[in-house]
Amino acid sequence: MEDNMDSTQKSAVLELLARSAYALDERHIDMLRDTFSETASFEIDIAGVDGVMNFTGRDAILGLMTDTMAEQTDQRRHVISNAFFESEGSAEASVVTNITITSVENGAIRLVTTGLYRDRVVLEGDQWRIAARRIELDMAY
Repeated sequence: MEDNMDSTQKSAVLELLARSAYALDERHIDMLRDTFSETASFEIDIAGVDGVMNFTGRDAILGLMTDTMAEQTDQRRHVISNAFFESEGSAEASVVTNITITSVENGAIRLVTTGLYRDRVVLEGDQWRIAARRIELDMAY
């Protein structure tokens, strides 16, 4: 990746990441689907848990997410912060963000877990999409 992104491109990538979190929390499956490339990869690495969970392809990723949604009775919020670009180009970038996951249920709020998102995003046509996401959680949820 040789070309640096301008502020408009960086803003579009950050909006993509925010849209992905919002769609997950609000269970907007079509919006969530649109944030991932068709061939996306998805990894979850949880501190203290052996092995890394791997999912390949948008349908497999959405299957994981919708199955998880079906099991949850609480309202989750995935808060992304402290974003920075590890690498950037005109059609691809790598972005690291902190993730803080909270839960509200029965009038009580709790911290679920924290960690990092390591995303590789690509420009498909005129839209940025997540091509690879690695989640590194500080503890199990």
